Amino acid sequence: MSEKFERHRQPWRPDEVQKLHTLAKKGMALKAIAKALTRSEESVKDRAKADGLNIAKLR
Repeated sequence: MSEKFERHRQPWRPDEVQKLHTLAKKGMALKAIAKALTRSEESVKDRAKADGLNIAKLR
């Protein structure tokens, strides 16, 4: 868990939001989406919640 996110507290760009929606609809896991967007899992989770998206839970 020692990954560092250099982009601390950056605002979400429209293209990032679009990609988040696409990946969430494909059913990707939170960790994979966070890595694809180079954002923390917490940030992705908060944004998805704000947009009313469901992110797949890993089983």
